[in-house]
Amino acid sequence: MNAIILARVSTKEQEDGYSIDAQIARMQEYCQRRNLNVLKVFRIIESSTQGERKEFHQMIAFATSQKEKVAIVADAVDRIQRGFSESVLLDKLIHEGKIELHFNRESMVLNDNATSIDIMRWDFSVMNAKSYVLQLSENVKRSINHKVKNGQWIGKAPIGYVSIVDPETCRKKPVPDAEKAFLVKRLFQEYAQGGRSLSEMAKLAKKWGLVSLNGKPYGTGNVYQILQNPFYYGDMRVKGKIYPAKHTPIISRELYDQAQSVRLSWNKKPFKYSDKPFIFRGLIKCAYCGCTITSDLKKGKYVYMYCTKSRGPCEGLRIREEELLEQIKDVFRSFHIPENVLAALKNHLAESVKAKKVFHDEAISRVRKNYDLIQRKLDALLDMRLEGSITRDEYDKKCTELKERQYELNGELSAHTEADESFNMTFSTLLDLASRAYELFESSKVDQKRQLINFTLSNLALKGSTLEYQIRKPFSHFGKTASHSQMRARRDSNSQPSGSKPDALSVELRALVERSLN
Repeated sequence: MNAIILARVSTKEQEDGYSIDAQIARMQEYCQRRNLNVLKVFRIIESSTQGERKEFHQMIAFATSQKEKVAIVADAVDRIQRGFSESVLLDKLIHEGKIELHFNRESMVLNDNATSIDIMRWDFSVMNAKSYVLQLSENVKRSINHKVKNGQWIGKAPIGYVSIVDPETCRKKPVPDAEKAFLVKRLFQEYAQGGRSLSEMAKLAKKWGLVSLNGKPYGTGNVYQILQNPFYYGDMRVKGKIYPAKHTPIISRELYDQAQSVRLSWNKKPFKYSDKPFIFRGLIKCAYCGCTITSDLKKGKYVYMYCTKSRGPCEGLRIREEELLEQIKDVFRSFHIPENVLAALKNHLAESVKAKKVFHDEAISRVRKNYDLIQRKLDALLDMRLEGSITRDEYDKKCTELKERQYELNGELSAHTEADESFNMTFSTLLDLASRAYELFESSKVDQKRQLINFTLSNLALKGSTLEYQIRKPFSHFGKTASHSQMRARRDSNSQPSGSKPDALSVELRALVERSLN
């Protein structure tokens, strides 16, 4: 059989290292053992979680252009995908006999004769990989939140400020622009007097010379951004929240408030979000109109669910939260997996842990290698400064760049460490849900119930008094109420692709499943 080797890394730095070459070497050895004829090697440098994945789709196009079935060989599941988004396409091509997937680390081959356990193993591998990536993303967000809470500005310097490098921290910070700061202050002073529209203020800004770096005048949108930005009096707004900041303000808080009294009505009441511990708050949509299903507490103990009807009248009903909770409990009661299959699943998850460890160790090794390389550059840079071969300004500029990169690498190292812990938590949760889902849900608190619902269900919608939902993969394999012949994972909420073959469970597995469900 002909084959394609896929070796993927997420960044240019990984390409420059040993990771991608190591993958190719392992895959070539794998193809030799399997007597696979390698047609082409795809060296892909792209994130599997961001962008359109053009190179990935180019590889798929090449595979499907062949007259015969092609084996796509990858080092692990996470080299092809880090989520279920590509599963629909890959599963369709497998069913059509266009491709089959070979994963070296997981010792897994997926083709049109794959059993439901093979598909389940695939889905679990994808979910484990996805949990790792999502945790990395969360760690980046936490790093940003940490900076924000410490008063560090994380974005581009607003109009009236410029960014400079702080010699103490070697990080960029915003300082008032000597040429524009007083004009921004004048803009606030003029507007705070009242009687001028935003378009009139834009004309004044142009007249005063408050223009962009390329000389283009600021429009009404720019003026609006300036006048409602708390950054100018010393705070900063990040994702709708106000945080104290450490930069130098241009105006006083009093002047800012005066400008807001003109821009807004003092009688306008801000919208306040409820902080009540409602299980379903924000999780359910109305099946009739798509509006949010909200929660309301009556007599201090009865919680009712109803459509906000923000788009107009609809057929939505008002029902008790307990009714929906019972329907959710029924879902968790239905989760069941035969002991024999659970044992096989545990063995597979153990293999996934090994595959994750290889990925994790390679990532940590790469980060530390880059950190040490930068440290050697810093040492050499200091020697050059002591020798007098570079100036103080040259030294400071280059030192700042290298220190900033080391700071980023430290954050990346921390992110991988925390992602590793999250992976282990997900691993444990999967096993718990596979074996005692209802018990786990019943004993959990409100926040934990919300997490479990989010973890296992998607597209929740209330239609009359019935809660509609879709069970996320791989938990869709666990339902007792599912048809025995539909153990193969559904690739999305749509029906099977046309031309797909029915699942071919082995006689032993089919008998085992039927005994467990009866």
